[in-house]
Amino acid sequence: MVFLTGDLGFMALEPLQKAMGSRFINAGVSEQNMVSVSAALAKQGFDVWAYSIAPFCYARPFEQIRNDITFHDLPVTLVGNGGGFGYGVMGPTHHAIEDYGVLLTLDNMAAFIPTFDEDIEHVVRMAGDRKHPSYLRLGRGEPPANFDVPAYSPWRLLLEGQGPIVVVVGPLAGTFIAPFRELSIDERPTMWALSELPIALHALPERLLSAIAGGAAICVIEEHVAHGSAGGALALYFATNGIPLRRFRHLAARAHVYSRYGSQSFMRKLSGLDPGSAVEAIRSVSAVVT
Repeated sequence: MVFLTGDLGFMALEPLQKAMGSRFINAGVSEQNMVSVSAALAKQGFDVWAYSIAPFCYARPFEQIRNDITFHDLPVTLVGNGGGFGYGVMGPTHHAIEDYGVLLTLDNMAAFIPTFDEDIEHVVRMAGDRKHPSYLRLGRGEPPANFDVPAYSPWRLLLEGQGPIVVVVGPLAGTFIAPFRELSIDERPTMWALSELPIALHALPERLLSAIAGGAAICVIEEHVAHGSAGGALALYFATNGIPLRRFRHLAARAHVYSRYGSQSFMRKLSGLDPGSAVEAIRSVSAVVT
């Protein structure tokens, strides 16, 4: 195993550096070179992991990811920290709201978006076992207190109710558990967390498909722009497979550029990805289909 970092991870990666010795490489502020070196090491049979904050991991070195890694189908795992608006106050250069949409345009790429901190070990093992390129999008797990995190699955049922179906990508799901629980059983959605993309990697749960086929409305929520999103991929899946939707709602990141920047929660609210906006969205969906 070889781990490369683009001059990031101070006060966090030192234990890994100590354990790996010479196989821990600080590539410096040179992400394009780091990715090309990662491809070369993978070609030589090494298990390669390349780390940076998310936008520096996929945006700056995109040409090298495309040409050096994916064109040769090399098993490099790109680890992007702070997915979505994770680096909120630092502004649009540090936001990663089109990351998996961009990367999944490339052959054989898979994206892992763990929902809870407890998922990390499992997801790391899965990415490490792949013989193809992978992108690991890291974010903060945000479940409510005293919530029992269910065992990892690419599709995971987090909440049951008689309202619409809600699919949430990654750790954003944790922020909705408590406010959705407070809704009456008639309004409360059945919420699924999605942690792996593209959706073609795994069959959609039969229970989810059965509910949609039975006329349930669906709302997809993700900290990613609409273009290249999981919501777009799901809508295409349903249309291609002849599954009619009574109502489809998609909440996604709205823009990179705002007049003001703040915390991740602040940025989510600007994009309508906060709990209040989510509750309003599922109520609007329910009102249409009842």
